[in-house]
Amino acid sequence: MTTPEAYLSRDGENVVVRLDNQERFRIPIHNIEGIVCMGFMGASPALMSLCAERKVALSFVSGGGYFLGRVTGPVSGNVLLRRKQYRVADNPEICLKMSQLFVAGKILNSKTVLQRAIRDHAQNVNIPALEEAISKLTFCQKQAQSTMNQNELRGFEGESASIYFLVFNELILHQKDDFFMQGRNRRPPLDNVNALLSFVYTLLMHEVRAALECVGLDPCVGFFHVDRPGRLSLALDMMEEFRPFLADRLVLSLINRKQICKSGFTKQPAGGIIMDDTTRKEVISAWQKRKQEEITHPYLGEKVPIGLLPYCQALLMARYLRDDLDNYPVFIYK
Repeated sequence: MTTPEAYLSRDGENVVVRLDNQERFRIPIHNIEGIVCMGFMGASPALMSLCAERKVALSFVSGGGYFLGRVTGPVSGNVLLRRKQYRVADNPEICLKMSQLFVAGKILNSKTVLQRAIRDHAQNVNIPALEEAISKLTFCQKQAQSTMNQNELRGFEGESASIYFLVFNELILHQKDDFFMQGRNRRPPLDNVNALLSFVYTLLMHEVRAALECVGLDPCVGFFHVDRPGRLSLALDMMEEFRPFLADRLVLSLINRKQICKSGFTKQPAGGIIMDDTTRKEVISAWQKRKQEEITHPYLGEKVPIGLLPYCQALLMARYLRDDLDNYPVFIYK
């Protein structure tokens, strides 16, 4: 939901959207995976209770795309699994091993995005610049996999991100004057591309957190991102492998297919960029359509909807923590 004046309520087993005291839309709760409320709309306590009972994630996000909070029911999952997760999180050697997998997955998937651009749009991209970036990313990947220090690993991850976003503009084939970036920035995003990336990353975070909680893992206790009060460290860990494939490619598609335009973005007095209601709806609609597409999971070897990828990876992580797998099979798409 993106209309600031809307109010969400419950009618039996249905979610009802009201605007100006009139019903505008309703949908059965069993047809919903999650609800993301943009802006400062309200939701009735009865609806919050229904979402908690039916395990439908109800999240609130600011107009600028920042996560504000989430309504959840009783904590579910095997307590033994969470205890194992906490023990692993306190083991520096295993944390380093897991962190290397997350970072390697992110770098490999970032390289794939660049390689696909060369393959599919050779006439429209700066091939030497992209090939140089791919070479540098390969070096970062090797360094990340060989380091024995967590702080060094974070440095390699940051360096790889800088290399990747330095050539991100090369992947924008249309509307180049309206959509370009000078490196990654956020809080607030300072250009249209960064505003899009931050918004889609928030949607991805919502999916990954819900998937982790669904299999019984604690999204706040991770292995790579440092624990902080209120920080979803494990969700941030798992997001790394999905950012290039799920989020970055969607942003590029929206721009290159001209599904969004410059008029949907406004610069605030402080310099930050925000999207208007129409643009947010377009992004969310594209996100939902993207989730319905199917791919063959690289590890499972079975076709799955893209929207279930976070859940699949959460299950694989749970199996690894239970010692059912020798290693966590990070998501790598080619």
